[in-house]
Amino acid sequence: MYTLGINAVFHDSSACIIKDGELLAAAEDERFTRIKHGKRPIPFSTYELPFHAIDYCLRVAGIHLNDVDHVAYSFDPYLLDNEGQTGKSAVSIPLRLTDWDANDQPWQGLFLSSIINAPGQLADGYPHHLQKRFRGADPAHWEWHFVEHHLSHAASAYLPAPFDDAAIMVLDGRGELATTSYHIGQNHNITRIGQVNLPHSLGLLYEEVTTYLGFLHSSDEYKVMALASYGKPTFVEDFRAMVVMAGPGDYRIEHTRLAERFGPPRLRHEPFTNHHFDIARSLQYVLEETVLELVHWLHRETKQPNLVMAGGVALNCVLNARIRDDGPFNEVWVQPAAGDSGTALGAGLWVDSRIRNTDKKMFTMDHAYWGPSYSDDEIAEFLEKAKVPYTRLENIAEETAQLLADNRIVGWFQGAMEYGPRALGSRSILASPVLPDMQVWLNEVKDREDFRPVAPVVTEEDAPRWFTDARQSPFMLFVNDVAPDKASLIPAVKHVDGTARIQTVNRAQNPLYYDLLKAFERITGIPVLINTSFNTVGRPIVCNPRDAIECFWTSPFDVLIIGSFLISKQYGNKDISSHSHLQTAPAFS
Repeated sequence: MYTLGINAVFHDSSACIIKDGELLAAAEDERFTRIKHGKRPIPFSTYELPFHAIDYCLRVAGIHLNDVDHVAYSFDPYLLDNEGQTGKSAVSIPLRLTDWDANDQPWQGLFLSSIINAPGQLADGYPHHLQKRFRGADPAHWEWHFVEHHLSHAASAYLPAPFDDAAIMVLDGRGELATTSYHIGQNHNITRIGQVNLPHSLGLLYEEVTTYLGFLHSSDEYKVMALASYGKPTFVEDFRAMVVMAGPGDYRIEHTRLAERFGPPRLRHEPFTNHHFDIARSLQYVLEETVLELVHWLHRETKQPNLVMAGGVALNCVLNARIRDDGPFNEVWVQPAAGDSGTALGAGLWVDSRIRNTDKKMFTMDHAYWGPSYSDDEIAEFLEKAKVPYTRLENIAEETAQLLADNRIVGWFQGAMEYGPRALGSRSILASPVLPDMQVWLNEVKDREDFRPVAPVVTEEDAPRWFTDARQSPFMLFVNDVAPDKASLIPAVKHVDGTARIQTVNRAQNPLYYDLLKAFERITGIPVLINTSFNTVGRPIVCNPRDAIECFWTSPFDVLIIGSFLISKQYGNKDISSHSHLQTAPAFS
C-alpha cells in the first residue's frame, strides 16, 4: 500500500511517500523550484501542490500517481467551517470561492477553495514537464484524506520516534484552530488531551517580534534566537504581560502593542542596537519560562518518561535545550523536519497506520537523508556537459580533511539530500573550527548577518569530551556549552553565550561524513568541523549538481567536493581563492 503525504499550506510545501509503514522518500518543494520556503506573491500559485517533490517521491517508489492508494493532506479545511465538525469556529473563513466577497478577506476564500480543490489539482494541475508520472491521473484511483494540521505535526513526532510511548507537544504558529496541542502516544495511537486555540499563539507572538525587529516573519525566527544571546532580559515584565498563564496547560496572548511598548520597529537595513538585543533576549526568556511550565504540566498529566515535539517553535534549539536540561522528562526527541514541511510525513504516517490498523512500529527516523542523491556517473556526466574541470579523488575523506586542515572552505555534496531545514552533512559547507576568523568569513561567504553563529559537527563518541553533557544529537536541534578545556581549540563554533548547536554523527548514520571527521582528527587532534548549509542568503539549500556548481562559482569559497570529484578555483598554478588573512591550522595532540 502506497500513501502519499502532502503539505501545501502556509509555507514549506513538501511531500513524502510511504509503503506499508516505511518511509521511502521525502523532500521540500523549494529544493526543486529554488523558491525558498515555497513563498510566492499572492495569489500566484500560493497554495500550489508540491508537484516537484511529489514527482521525486513517485520516482523513488517507481510508480505512477495512479498507483498511490491514499493521499494524506496535512490540513482539514472543514474544521474552519462555522457549521462544520467543531461547531462554531473561532475563525470565520468561507469555504468556496463563491462564498467570499472580494472586499472582505478575499485571499482567505482563495486559500480554502485551493485546499478543497486540491484532489482535482493533483490530477490536473501538474507542470507539463512532469507529465511522465502524472499524465492520465484519475482521483478515482486513490482515497483522499484531510488530516488536521496539529494531528499531522503530532504524528510526525510520535510515529517515527525511538519510543513506543511518549508525551507529545506541538508548538506551532497556527493550524486550523489549534496553536499548541498536547497528546499521549501509546500503542501506535495518539490521544489529544488539550490544546490552545487561535488567536493565542506563542509561535505567532515570536513571528510578530521577528517582524518588529526587521526580519521576515515565519522564516527568520531563528535569527531572533541568535540575536537574543547578545542581549539582557530587560523587558521580561513586558513580555510576561503579553503571555499570561490561564490555567493548567493553557495560556493567553494579551495585546502586544510592540511599538507602543518598545518604540518604532527596526527597519530592515538599520543597524542593531542593544535595545534590539534586549527585546530578543526578553522574548526568548519568556518563551522558555512559559514552555517549561507547560512541559511540567504535561508530564504530570501523562506520567510519560519521554517527550516528543514538533511544530515550528520546536526548531528553537535553545528552548529545546532548556526542556532537555530543566524539564521533567528523561528523553526529549524533536522531529528533524519539525516545521510545516514535516506535516507531510505526519499526515502520511497517520493515514498509513490507520488504514493498516497496526500497532507495530515499522519505521524509526534515525537520520534525515530522504531526498535526491546522484551517482558519480550522473555527476561526471553533468560536469562534462558543463565543461567544468575536475579531479577525481582517490580517498575522499583523507584528501578533504587535509584541505580543511589547511583552512580551505569546502562545499560538500554527498549522498541523499536532507529532509528538513538543517544541512546535516549531505549538502553542507564545511570548514575548520580552529581559527576564530572562520565564523566571520563564513558569514561573509554566505552573505549572512555577522551575529549569526556557525554550528559544529562532532563524532558521537567524542561529543561528551568537547561539549558539556552532550548526548546523541543527529539533527542539530539542541545547544550545549562548549567544554571549558576545549573552547580555545574550537573558537569558531563557540557562540557569544558559550554554547554551540551541535550535530553528532556515528558511522552507521553517514559513513563518509564520519570518516571525514576521523581523518580531520588524525591531522589536527580535533574531531569537530564547522557545518553550515550549502546555500547563500535567500536561496534554498542546493539539491542537484547544477545547483551546487552555480552556488560554488558565484560564492567566494574555495573547493567543491561533489561525489568523488574535486573542483577548485584555480587558474593555472594560481589559486584565486586563497585567504591571506587565514593561517594554516595548527595540529593538536
